[in-house]
Amino acid sequence: MLLEAEFWVAVAFVVFMAIVWKVGGFTTMTKGLDSRAVRIRHELDEAKRLREEAAAVLADYKRRQVEAEKEAQSIVAGAREEAQRAAEEGHRKLDEFLARRTKAAETKIAQAEAQAEAQVRAAAAEAAVRVSETILKERLQGEAAQGLIRSSLGEIRTRLSA
Repeated sequence: MLLEAEFWVAVAFVVFMAIVWKVGGFTTMTKGLDSRAVRIRHELDEAKRLREEAAAVLADYKRRQVEAEKEAQSIVAGAREEAQRAAEEGHRKLDEFLARRTKAAETKIAQAEAQAEAQVRAAAAEAAVRVSETILKERLQGEAAQGLIRSSLGEIRTRLSA
């Protein structure tokens, strides 16, 4: 048994463990392992905190995105309403403009008709006076006839001009 290698390996292991224990190696190893466990625990806590912070930032981003989409939709709806109002206002102004222009044209036409009618009456009166004058001159003779012709023609002119 003393000549076997396993025996001496076991003795060397026991002696090594006794030396390590006497020097305080076990406490150093446990302290190292404990400090590593604490450091890993802190890293895990930090990772958890960062994950929660990232989730909060993502939720805030999604909320802002929804708000921005709602705002964009309201802006588009407002722009459509404004365009509709502007189109209606343009149609209304165009209709008013056309009504004014039509009324002005109708007024001008009525004035032109009245003026043309007056000119036709004046021309007819003048023609009637000339014809009457010619007929009366041929039928009536003398000074009394001339006075009667003049007064009749003046009366005809005033009546036809009116």
